[in-house]
Amino acid sequence: MATKQTNGFRKIDVDQYNDDIFKEEESTEVLSPVSGIDESEVQRMCQQGKYVEAVKHVIANCPLQSKNQPAKDHAFNVMMQTMSNVKASEMDKVIDALDMDEVDVVMKYIYRGFENPSEGRSGHLLVWHEKAYNKSGLGSIVRVLTDKKRV
Repeated sequence: MATKQTNGFRKIDVDQYNDDIFKEEESTEVLSPVSGIDESEVQRMCQQGKYVEAVKHVIANCPLQSKNQPAKDHAFNVMMQTMSNVKASEMDKVIDALDMDEVDVVMKYIYRGFENPSEGRSGHLLVWHEKAYNKSGLGSIVRVLTDKKRV
């Protein structure tokens, strides 16, 4: 291995930031098996036709910062159930009520749903994708695909 020489113009070792040796910071969070999403509350909202509130509840309580895979899976399943309950005619109303950060989270769930296709769900997710894209544009797709925080 070559020895590193420090020249006058370079006082910082930029090689320490190389992706090959990048280490994420250790998390001190306690891993609980489920996320903070109240599934019964979300189902109740969907039954009452309050889809905007249901989607916002899932987004507000989704474990974006967590490394707890069971919690992320639980949140994903709740979001997929919620999104499946929304009719195509109601999707515009739901997407319009969300701000850009919330649309990005919905887009993250859409792409995770694309990773795990199932009968009937993929077509519904394509409609969601179209509605989210119409509001947020290409920027949302780029942000979702380059973000290291997964849902």
